[in-house]
Amino acid sequence: MADYGHDLLFGTFITPVAEQVDRALALAQLTEEAGLDLVTVQDHPYQARFLDNWTLLSVIAARTTRVRVAPNVANLPLRQPAMLARSAASLDRLSGGRVELGLGAGAFWDAIAAMGGGRLTPTESVEALEEGIEIIRSVWDADGGTVKVDGRHHRVWGVHPGPAPAHPVGIWLGAYKKRMLGVTGRLADGWLPSSPYASPEQLPAMNAAIDAAARQAGRDPAAVRRLYNISGTFGGGSGGGFLTGTPADWAEQLAGLTLEQGFSGYLLASDDPDMIRRFAAEVVPAVRDLVAAGRSAAAAGPAPADPAASVRPPQSATPATTVPATTVASPAASAAAAAGITPTPDDGVRLSTERVWDESTRPTAPPPDPTLTYSSAQRAAGRHLIDVHDHLREELRTVRDLIDQVAAGTMTAGGARAHINTMTMRQNNWTLGAYCESYCRVVTTHHTIEDISMLPQLRRADPGLAPVVDRLSAEHHIIHDVLERVDRALVALVSEPDRISDVKAAVDLLTDTLLSHLSYEERELVEPLARFSAT
Repeated sequence: MADYGHDLLFGTFITPVAEQVDRALALAQLTEEAGLDLVTVQDHPYQARFLDNWTLLSVIAARTTRVRVAPNVANLPLRQPAMLARSAASLDRLSGGRVELGLGAGAFWDAIAAMGGGRLTPTESVEALEEGIEIIRSVWDADGGTVKVDGRHHRVWGVHPGPAPAHPVGIWLGAYKKRMLGVTGRLADGWLPSSPYASPEQLPAMNAAIDAAARQAGRDPAAVRRLYNISGTFGGGSGGGFLTGTPADWAEQLAGLTLEQGFSGYLLASDDPDMIRRFAAEVVPAVRDLVAAGRSAAAAGPAPADPAASVRPPQSATPATTVPATTVASPAASAAAAAGITPTPDDGVRLSTERVWDESTRPTAPPPDPTLTYSSAQRAAGRHLIDVHDHLREELRTVRDLIDQVAAGTMTAGGARAHINTMTMRQNNWTLGAYCESYCRVVTTHHTIEDISMLPQLRRADPGLAPVVDRLSAEHHIIHDVLERVDRALVALVSEPDRISDVKAAVDLLTDTLLSHLSYEERELVEPLARFSAT
């Protein structure tokens, strides 16, 4: 699945505890003050400890001026659809077009029945939801005819439509099972699952079900906005799982979900004001930047045919540190070239005398079936890895240009360091995400793929790739360390301008390691990417 290009939305998912009215309102106001876009509130009408959802949303809308508000999600079995439609439209008008409608088919049927609602089977609840959506849309269509929906669970017959909302209110469904995902694809404006019930590993299959239902109904799957209720913790280290690391880890993972799975809304389920502030200040801007960079990279298309050649200076500039690289015959690379996908070769030039790994110990992928043929889509999947690496090579050329400018006195060391720190390759943490078809176009989403998708898929698809994947993972961390050395050299240069040679040495080592690594990764993974991609 590709990024659908929706504008990003960020918000909160707060708990409407009746004994903490001031806190609930303060969290909603904080959401707006922190620059977020949306306040959502749980809707469990049978929960005696909770405030009524629509009453609370109305007060929140009255005490804010910009943020949107939405139930997350409205309990349809206890909210008659025609009345729900008028409630949503009325609040949308009163708030100046700031209402969206999260909608659910119901759960906790004992509690619903205790409140006077009907007890429905899973199939019946989905049928009732479909009827409810038809009624809601008909009531909102003030220019339409009399509302007549004679459903099995909801009957509205002869009602005049209206009022119309102030803007097209989105109906976002909380859906997890096959039938509900189908309804989402056919009828909804958005999908709003929660991470505790739909983990990142489960999202691709669910997304595919929504897409298939949308296409079958003659809709563009991109018409269904994907939103995600999320929760997590901020920790000091990376690699702890989904949303359990640093703000940078959060940003990479959420950007990955946008660029790979098409999600464009993230609602933080937390009643901790400090957590909300940190999410807004440290995660949200980084996600926006990463997604913008990824979309730009995807739109730009392939880089020039031989980007590696433009990265290195002329060989004569550093003759003492130029040595041949290890040449290894790779069955996977040969198969890729035969299929019309040529990995970027290692030119053998080394600018530094330092070696951070032994290239001769690199494992190779098992040879593929020589009778295999590859579709154009499969070839494109393999080519995506080359494209994103070309982008990295181009950024490396920029690094070398920046250092040359510092040496020439046209840029300060601090300016160069700040520029490097904003670059894509600085942000991707050199983790294993380069292996997913869509992600190969977006360097900044590497970490997400390692954690939630592609690495397990590659291992399952071909266990023989495990040694290659493990070696690449180890090299990613080494390259990150090399890049840190560049940073330290730039810091030292600020106070000691005569240490430009140290910076050049660090960048030469980065050039050697990065270009060698990219060539190795392409050599071994381009063919498996093509072979295991969807046709």
